[in-house]
Amino acid sequence: GLASHIANRSVTGSKKNGAMSAPNTWGAVALGTAAGALAGVGLVLWQSKKSSVKKPVDPSVMERLRNSLVVPVVSMQEASGAAALAQALVEGGLMAIEVVFRTACAEDALRRMAEAAPTALVGAGTILSPEQAQRAVAAGACFIVSPGLNPEVVQWCQANGVVVIPGVATPTEVEEAMRLGLDVLKFFPAEANGGVAALKAISGPYSKLTFMPTGGVNENNLEKYLSLPQVACCGGTWMVPQDLVAQGDWRKIKQLAQEAFALAQSIKRRSKQ
Repeated sequence: GLASHIANRSVTGSKKNGAMSAPNTWGAVALGTAAGALAGVGLVLWQSKKSSVKKPVDPSVMERLRNSLVVPVVSMQEASGAAALAQALVEGGLMAIEVVFRTACAEDALRRMAEAAPTALVGAGTILSPEQAQRAVAAGACFIVSPGLNPEVVQWCQANGVVVIPGVATPTEVEEAMRLGLDVLKFFPAEANGGVAALKAISGPYSKLTFMPTGGVNENNLEKYLSLPQVACCGGTWMVPQDLVAQGDWRKIKQLAQEAFALAQSIKRRSKQ
């Protein structure tokens, strides 16, 4: 093209009085810099346009998360017990499950859970990149949860119509999430960041937002969290302790799930009175 033609002339020089003049090196460098800058601008504009495209999410996913009240946060060391664990949780009344991507078998475990418990809402947690989000959704994840606010993960989920709940802990992060168009956020790690009192203070100015506190939430403080009007549901691990999962004690896990479900339902009933 024209830029290539000019660059060639700048590099090879021109004939003058039958002799070849010195190459116009500075011209070539300047042109190359300008071309690179224009290419960079074009790439940024394309990326910005691409990231702004949003696909509608299924509203029933968030509705089911709200109705679940308690979401067991599962870490699997082996995928072999995933199906049995999912069935134990569902039979115990917990219909939403978050499988954290902290172990090598997490993707396989999520796939097995989604297949074994088709009535459950299975999601992926600790998602740190768009690539992880893509693999999780391909394995059957209905929602994505991340420990922090990663715009790349959020934008990938929005472009693919996937519910995403990123972690926040400060008003600055809350407002950045709002700029990305989000209205459901994970307060994480909840207890380490001040617990119920901190969440109540942080959420106060943002009345249209709802939160999913996770991290240190258990049967002893669940009522304090669920009593906050802006809490949609809580993530917790107390009904899926690592020792019972490793032992494959699905009967005990089912019992813990039933107790967690009954506790959450009674708290919700009391809060409406």
